[in-house]
Amino acid sequence: MKRILQQTLRLGLIAAICLPLTACLGPNFKGYKTKPYSIRGIRYHPMQPGDAIGHREIGIASHYSEHFLIFPGKTATGEKLWPWTKVAAHKTLPIPCVIRVTNLKNGRTTKVRVNDRGPFIRGRMLDVTKPVADDLGFTKQGLTNVKIEVLSVGDGPYRIR
Repeated sequence: MKRILQQTLRLGLIAAICLPLTACLGPNFKGYKTKPYSIRGIRYHPMQPGDAIGHREIGIASHYSEHFLIFPGKTATGEKLWPWTKVAAHKTLPIPCVIRVTNLKNGRTTKVRVNDRGPFIRGRMLDVTKPVADDLGFTKQGLTNVKIEVLSVGDGPYRIR
């Protein structure tokens, strides 16, 4: 009986360690999300992958709150949103895609994977996670003016540059 209890505890410990690690891998998302959608009565029409390459835009960026440590949220691609992930949300870019973001106030630049929709607040173009806001130097301000440029669209065999 003692041996069975030890084996059960050992398996439970292994599961407790391995399960959270498998969540980091994310889903095996294939293709692009470009289907039109509606939020609060507004219809959005995402760009087609070929049209998005090289797309540039200037606007206001904000950053996500930090309330997803214990129960991570999910992005539009189905990936878990952990506090350390460097991702962004945009209303009309095809997802997933990789963009270069430049903070126009201080010149800092970083590459970010767009895998979510939003922000759905009037006047905002991009929503980034806290690590991205840290890289760009606007965490304390909450908002900043940025320039974005689409570098690639899609992942793996679906990637276009």
